[in-house]
Amino acid sequence: QRAPQDENIIVTQFEMHSVESLGLLKMDLLGLKNLTIIEKTIKLVNELYGKQIDISNLPEKDKKTFSILQRGDTTGVFQLESSGMRHYLKELRPTELEDIIAMVALYRPGPMELIPEYIARKHGKSPVAYLHEKLEPVLKNTYGIMIYQEQLMTAARTLASFSLSEADVLRKAVGKKIRTLLLQQKEKLINGCINNNISKETAEKFWNLVEPFDRYGFNRSHAACYATIAYRTAYLKAHYPMEFMSSLLNADANDIDRISFLVSECKKIGIEVLPPDINKSSAAFTPENNNIRFGLTAVKNVGENIIQAIIENRQRSGPFENLISFLSRVQHKDLNKKSLESLIRCGALDSLNIERNQALQNIEEIVKFNSVIKKQQQSSQIGLFSNAFSKNSLKLKDVSPATSSEKLAWEKELLGLYVSDHPLNSYRQKIEAANAKPIKELSKSGYQVIAGIISKVQKIVTKTGKPMLFTKLEDFTDNVEVIVFPDTFNKNQAIWKENSAVLVSGRLSTRDGESKLICENVQEL
Repeated sequence: QRAPQDENIIVTQFEMHSVESLGLLKMDLLGLKNLTIIEKTIKLVNELYGKQIDISNLPEKDKKTFSILQRGDTTGVFQLESSGMRHYLKELRPTELEDIIAMVALYRPGPMELIPEYIARKHGKSPVAYLHEKLEPVLKNTYGIMIYQEQLMTAARTLASFSLSEADVLRKAVGKKIRTLLLQQKEKLINGCINNNISKETAEKFWNLVEPFDRYGFNRSHAACYATIAYRTAYLKAHYPMEFMSSLLNADANDIDRISFLVSECKKIGIEVLPPDINKSSAAFTPENNNIRFGLTAVKNVGENIIQAIIENRQRSGPFENLISFLSRVQHKDLNKKSLESLIRCGALDSLNIERNQALQNIEEIVKFNSVIKKQQQSSQIGLFSNAFSKNSLKLKDVSPATSSEKLAWEKELLGLYVSDHPLNSYRQKIEAANAKPIKELSKSGYQVIAGIISKVQKIVTKTGKPMLFTKLEDFTDNVEVIVFPDTFNKNQAIWKENSAVLVSGRLSTRDGESKLICENVQEL
């Protein structure tokens, strides 16, 4: 019979590991969009150049691939995109797949504290040491640092003569944090080491590494799979950046903030993302003369059905010559006031020789005209190319053209980024006079002065009840998070609003590899 407390332990363990306790196999199945990005990139390369990429047989030590990893140019690279990971990659300067496998395993809470030592040992700044000489073959690939669950199992077999099943029980006890099972392994491990002529002191030191391993140990086979996908995405980005970035943009076409970020990343590697154009854009982002053309699907408020109708008509009958031609030829129920306004405001109809503000101020007349055309075509009273649809049949009242700031605001709202210009351009002299640094060139420490557009404002209340801000500032080169503490925020609350052009000074914090500017002063440009 079991005591009541024993029953509680059994029930608790069953609840924690119920699937395994029933003798069933539990599997995690991941749906990674990165696999789609790889597939789409390969397809684009084949369509454009007739070249087949054997993604399963890439060169193992491709210099171009490791070059972008060493630079931290890892936007879109699976598992290696975060700013903290970029920071460590620059320090690590990886030269082989083993380095990527290690970083995938180490860049998590707990083992992250081992990253500086791993980097130091790789570059000979710290000696590679082993608890016992028998562990050298086990830990050689990771410079003497035990990172993986497989290493723990092999070490237990090497030092304590554990069988494979006993080593797996040890792994399970550590990984699943089953305390009673873990304590059983301690005596067995230490006795096994002593029986192998390893001192009790060394055996206990080894146990001291084993016990907290639940915070550190990662499945190497898992890390290797992730690292393989990371390497493949890095390879495609290094050798086919235009095709890779097109696929990346298409994977996030419905996320305006992500699109904005990816477009700025394209600029960093010399790829221009051209504005949406009713006569040139496809539904998706597509390569065009070594650049990328904005896809119509990424325009807010424009549905897939109307986009498909526009593209099919253009492929069938050629480019749209003017607004009349566009309205006459594209007769679709989704070409309504909302979609027309979005196409006009983002600049997608600029190639039809219409001025954006004039079209917007006459939108009711345009919609009315479109409705008349639709009814006449449905009644078959007037043919598509009859004189009734001459340029004179749609009269637009004259209005003042849209200002540059209005165009930029519309583009930012509908596309997530500025296309026709950048709002900072009109402040270049003030920025130079203030000796503001480009965000991309921020130093790691010291007092910094930068200029930019506030693209995001998040207000929170501290534990003491005072408001503070987490904001994002972007310039021509990059963006950075700016933290505004309560005292600074109270001095100039009105300045902190989205789309404001500001000059910010403060100190840069690079905690955990993440660069953030602590604001001390701010002024409007």
